[in-house]
Amino acid sequence: MDLIDRLKSISDRIIKLKAQVETEEATKNAFVMPFLSALGYDVFNPLEVVPEFVADIGIKKGEKVDYCILREGIPTIIVECKHWKEALDPHNSQLFRYFHVTAAKFAILTNGIVYRFYTDLENSNKMDEKPFLEFSMEQVNEQLAAELKKFKKENFDVEEIFSNASDLKYSKEIKELLSQELKSPSEEFVKYFASRVYPGRVTSKVQGQFSQLVQKSSKTLISEMISDRLQSALDREQEDIIVAQPPVNGEAEPNGGVTEEKNDGIETTPEEEEAFLIVRAILRKEVDVERIVMRDVKSYCGILLDDNNRKPICRLRFDGSQKYLGVFDEEKNEEKMAIEKLEDIYDYADHLIGSVRGYDGEG
Repeated sequence: MDLIDRLKSISDRIIKLKAQVETEEATKNAFVMPFLSALGYDVFNPLEVVPEFVADIGIKKGEKVDYCILREGIPTIIVECKHWKEALDPHNSQLFRYFHVTAAKFAILTNGIVYRFYTDLENSNKMDEKPFLEFSMEQVNEQLAAELKKFKKENFDVEEIFSNASDLKYSKEIKELLSQELKSPSEEFVKYFASRVYPGRVTSKVQGQFSQLVQKSSKTLISEMISDRLQSALDREQEDIIVAQPPVNGEAEPNGGVTEEKNDGIETTPEEEEAFLIVRAILRKEVDVERIVMRDVKSYCGILLDDNNRKPICRLRFDGSQKYLGVFDEEKNEEKMAIEKLEDIYDYADHLIGSVRGYDGEG
């Protein structure tokens, strides 16, 4: 069973059983031990997972952490558990003390549902105050599984995880900061944009005006980006349907079985025809221009190699007041480039040539 499936199984267990789990010990048995097992550790092998691991601290003897995962006999991950109803507060946790006196490089604080992963990014041998990874087992997804795979027994690499931890930690903090700024822009955030676009001095009145503008513009931009991604997904789905459509009356069709979309009010404009000729001119030294075909649909005018929807060269989006040229990366994700005049298409010659060479390189 793949890790994502095991995590989802634990998630389902938590949702179904947590009301009946009334103690910290039951939380460990029902939720935490299955999680450690999902990462490939044998929770019943004391040479691999040590319960009640003794971590003597100065004159305090017999201090214990709930679990310690050993690798080649060396403490690597220490785990402190709480009851699932208990909030996780690292300041009330013994993890800080345990981390300092053990050789462990990573620490986990959990109540069986929420997990917080710590290391010592800021000061060596001193556990950071903030986790580099935090998640809820009630919200399992593929992205989380990809991060946790690094902690699996067979994949575990201290240096790689430590390096990745830095990216995770600061990426998380940047996203939180951006989220806060987009909800309620700070003076510094507003002043940055105002000073970049406003020609005069940024007075308190201007600052107040731009505070609303920045917030509104941010929301509009996010909405437009989401809309573009959805439209791109719909366009691809439409193309896949066209490619998969069977021949009419059982007769073979040209172009490898591709069925042309019905021309329901679609009219190719002179500008689109001229742009198509420009694209052909750019690519004429790369391929026979007869292989470059234009196919117009309602939302854009596509230019394809070999009249194949799976080989898009570019898209002409000329319906609005702003013209866009859609170009593609290696994974066929479209990026819209604003153009003012048709001659601007020549600025993206490298993109177009790269797409064609990539398709021909596929064999």
